[in-house]
Amino acid sequence: MALRGAWQLQKLIVSFSDWVGESGRLLKSPVFVNRALRESFMESYLPVFKEKNPQLEVVTELIRGQHPHLKGLYKNKSERVVCVKNMDPEEVLQYATRLRNSLGRKVVKLKTRHVTKHPSVQGTWTTGVKF
Repeated sequence: MALRGAWQLQKLIVSFSDWVGESGRLLKSPVFVNRALRESFMESYLPVFKEKNPQLEVVTELIRGQHPHLKGLYKNKSERVVCVKNMDPEEVLQYATRLRNSLGRKVVKLKTRHVTKHPSVQGTWTTGVKF
């Protein structure tokens, strides 16, 4: 996502293993039963994703013996890692798009439902007030 006109995701690392295993969905593998899934993410979806996002540096990384994952490196020096084990190529593309659209900030749980900069001195209004 762009914050003040600048994309926050700088680098996307696609890590996979070339051994037959959980990375088979990323690579072209004869293990598939469904013909629609034979379209591999690395050969069909990733080049299109690179073309649509020229501001993003996309790197493929070979890590043997590990499950495939996506790692996003952001401008604020944070990183997010998403495991894409047992996912279809469409789902992997969806997670890559989510990483691109996120700001890289930590998710903060809100303490109350009502968030304001200037809280009321008298308390929040409710419908159950009886006069």
